[in-house]
Amino acid sequence: MVTDDRLLAWPELPRIAERILDAAGAAIALHLRGHGTDGRRLHALAARLMPSAARNGCPLVLNDRVDVALAVGGHRVHLGPRSLPIAVARRLLGPAAEIGASTHDAPAVARAAAEGARWIFAGTIWATPSHREVRAQGLAGLEASVAAAGDTPVLAIGGVTPARLAATRAAGAWGGAVIRGVWDAADPVAAVSEYLEALERARCAGEASRP
Repeated sequence: MVTDDRLLAWPELPRIAERILDAAGAAIALHLRGHGTDGRRLHALAARLMPSAARNGCPLVLNDRVDVALAVGGHRVHLGPRSLPIAVARRLLGPAAEIGASTHDAPAVARAAAEGARWIFAGTIWATPSHREVRAQGLAGLEASVAAAGDTPVLAIGGVTPARLAATRAAGAWGGAVIRGVWDAADPVAAVSEYLEALERARCAGEASRP
């Protein structure tokens, strides 16, 4: 479950995020992302949400902002091409840090895996308003990213809907990362439940199809 700058400025975000964390708990991760949002706002949001995330066993991940993660006592960050290198972030956060990476093609996936990413976002898989400038890779691109990642879990991002999770899992991805599918829903808590149910159905179907 990922945010953007629009959502980080939304006064209702903390309250609704806490409701989602209470309902879904460890089945999800909350990823605070907002490249245009200032550090003060990110720090305030992270500090408010950390207790709820910890109570519910939900990973709280800071996108790009290693400084904010340090300030709130967090050890999970997600890095992109403009971020600090994974090795530098790990040196700052400590050896127990959990660090993910965003990628847009299979070679970048391979580099992130080799550098020690704990998980990898691969996208954009389907066209999305969040990244209009990025060409959608489709399932073939996702399969290539999964192959390049080796044993590192890959999550699809970009246009992931509950109906598409079966195809996402069939392509080898662990699951999906979602912005609008949750936050723009009439009931974000129910939307998260719908995603989780679809993911579980896809997982069970995959296990049933194995010889």
